[in-house]
Amino acid sequence: MNPVSPDGPVDEEAARLHRAKVWGGADRKLWDTSVDGAVGPRLRELADWAQAAGHGDAPLDTYGNGLVEELERRVAEELGMPAAVFFPTGTQAQQVALRCWAGRTGNPVVALHPLAHPEVHEGGALSTVSGLRTVHPTDAPRLPTAEEVRDHPEPFGTLMLELPLRDAGFVLPTWEELTGAVEAARERDAVVHFDGARLWECPTHLGRPLAEIAGLADSVYVSFYKSLGGLSGAALAGPEDVMEEARVWRHRYGGLLFQQYPAALAALRGLDVELPRLPSYVAHARVVADALREGLAEAGVGWFRIHPETPHTHQFRVWLPYDREVLTAAAVAQTEATGTALFRRWFAPGAGGPPGVALTELTVTSPGLAWTAQDVKEAVRDFLSRVGV
Repeated sequence: MNPVSPDGPVDEEAARLHRAKVWGGADRKLWDTSVDGAVGPRLRELADWAQAAGHGDAPLDTYGNGLVEELERRVAEELGMPAAVFFPTGTQAQQVALRCWAGRTGNPVVALHPLAHPEVHEGGALSTVSGLRTVHPTDAPRLPTAEEVRDHPEPFGTLMLELPLRDAGFVLPTWEELTGAVEAARERDAVVHFDGARLWECPTHLGRPLAEIAGLADSVYVSFYKSLGGLSGAALAGPEDVMEEARVWRHRYGGLLFQQYPAALAALRGLDVELPRLPSYVAHARVVADALREGLAEAGVGWFRIHPETPHTHQFRVWLPYDREVLTAAAVAQTEATGTALFRRWFAPGAGGPPGVALTELTVTSPGLAWTAQDVKEAVRDFLSRVGV
């Protein structure tokens, strides 16, 4: 049954489930998402990996020991940090990190971008829950420059940099720009925290290994499900004394769960399986972006944008001059008719954005490596035919 009926209101939840089923079951797609598939196969895949990796007979964790401790050691090692702490969510991890630093610096002000995750997606939690206040060195759709950090007129205790800045299009600075911004914060006696939810895929663009990137900051948060295919969870890494305090606040915030072995196993699998593949995903995202640009130009689309023009990570944005409902319906129809999922859901631009324009986010993971440039251009032509171009 089609959840979108011309004779009545759209059942939004039914429409969402329908899209997930269609795109998750595609024969060809550029990426898998955390909601593709069903419970049984996902659990069996994780159990099979755990057995093969030697974790099948590991004892079950309780309150953060066992596999959770192993995961924390592994994250600290990957990031070159003294210690790491597992958290059930990234929102909680960053609240705790910024609260700890505010206590040490004596300044509750956090300098960050207005498009950073805490400002857009966390319901004002930094101020409402943790008593912190935010300021913005820039509102340009990029990370702040050294000059903007150095010249900001108000004192702040922590500079938080989201790498990459997702809501600006998964954008990264250059290595020189990043080190300059960090040095400018140090000149102001501020500490530096990286929102590294997607830090795992940054080494290709920045040209430095993961530990060297993380080593610029006083603390780093990383996610296990955004790039590594985990079930959930995050980690906060930094100095041992700060991480010990973070464990205290994690308990106070309700984050010390009784058992977390499924999430810990999925995160360990991501570190073993997905982390080594990320450079190939980033490289192929650039192939896909170039082919999309050629395909859209050849089809005569009057205006479009791929941003960044050369993707900084394995994720980027595409803008087209059509309503989001039209483009999403075309994406569903393409997959239903051909088994190919090129695009998925489309969105209207934010407040103040022009009407009749929509954007989507593309990701390239393991399934996308099989796509040639010609495959992408053929899929573009088919998709546009369903839009009416």
